[in-house]
Amino acid sequence: MAVLRESPWYQQILKEGIQGGRQEGEVQLVLRLLKRRFGVLDKGLQQQIQRLSVEQLEALAEELLDFSTVQDLETWLKQN
Repeated sequence: MAVLRESPWYQQILKEGIQGGRQEGEVQLVLRLLKRRFGVLDKGLQQQIQRLSVEQLEALAEELLDFSTVQDLETWLKQN
């Protein structure tokens, strides 16, 4: 088992799994924050948010504190 854990293949799968889990967690957090601020978002906006990278999600989480309207979110998504 130790040999398997040291293999590049295993390490790559592990890295991808961790990254995927982190991305999913960020998506859920951002969607919860946006729902609390604006109510339920339409499916199109939700799908756009789900496609963002971890870095983009982190930036959005900070920026959404300054959003006043859903239009602010839409503008941010178009620019990023």
